[in-house]
Amino acid sequence: MNLEKVAFAFFIVLALTLNFGFFVGEIDNAAHHGALELGAALGVSLIATVLKFGDRSQLGAVMLATSLVADLQLALAAGTWTWAANVSGDGMTSEVMAHVVSLSGGALLANLVSVTLLVAETVSIRR
Repeated sequence: MNLEKVAFAFFIVLALTLNFGFFVGEIDNAAHHGALELGAALGVSLIATVLKFGDRSQLGAVMLATSLVADLQLALAAGTWTWAANVSGDGMTSEVMAHVVSLSGGALLANLVSVTLLVAETVSIRR
């Protein structure tokens, strides 16, 4: 067993599951979405992105692109949350929370594509 591949798959799947955990709930209800879970999803997604830099194949390039999309959307979601909570006079409104959750939904879709590519690559490997 190759531990490098195990760690690679672990972080890709963990990024997906953390993002899913944040995404689930009423879209505009802040009580259903945790800031720490969003931060964890962003952090793990960044780690998964760094691990994808070593692959020089076409599939590796697509996986890196999906990871960069997820990182960007999660960073925008975290930035929007931070801005609303600390800068905006209105605070965290239901509209802002809906934007944050929508951005995480886009990242969730990118993570799903990444995991699907990982599974497809694994299935295509012949022993």
